[in-house]
Amino acid sequence: MENHVDQARVMIAAGGNPVDLDAIALACHMGLQKTNAQLYAVHVIEVDRSLPLGAQMEEAVERGETILDEIEKVAQSSGLKLETELLQARDTGPAIVEEAIDWSATSIVMGLPYKRRFGEFNLGRTVPYVLKNAPCRVILYREKLEGC
Repeated sequence: MENHVDQARVMIAAGGNPVDLDAIALACHMGLQKTNAQLYAVHVIEVDRSLPLGAQMEEAVERGETILDEIEKVAQSSGLKLETELLQARDTGPAIVEEAIDWSATSIVMGLPYKRRFGEFNLGRTVPYVLKNAPCRVILYREKLEGC
């Protein structure tokens, strides 16, 4: 059985979708439930294999910083402090899992847009990878369907 006195370390994986703000609100609520909780938000910029991993990607970095700034504002409005990190990686899923391990996250919160592919709901590549490989809890917050 887990020791519930341990510090909660909630990592937010922000993809830049509108549903992220709801997922962040959920993570902040989780943080408020534990007085010693730490929040950490990451945004991953995928670097095409034709480019060096450290390639200068000014537009993507600017967008990522804007996404992380919005997340910080949500946390601050809840009275919580939040660390943020902008990462460049080949694939988002492995980057999220590695960062969660390095940061010793107790849970990962991810917003999930409702996407269809070939007429069926689709999780994409990142979510299944994180669900399969993350050593901690993974909490998905799927956006609602239109009309609901």
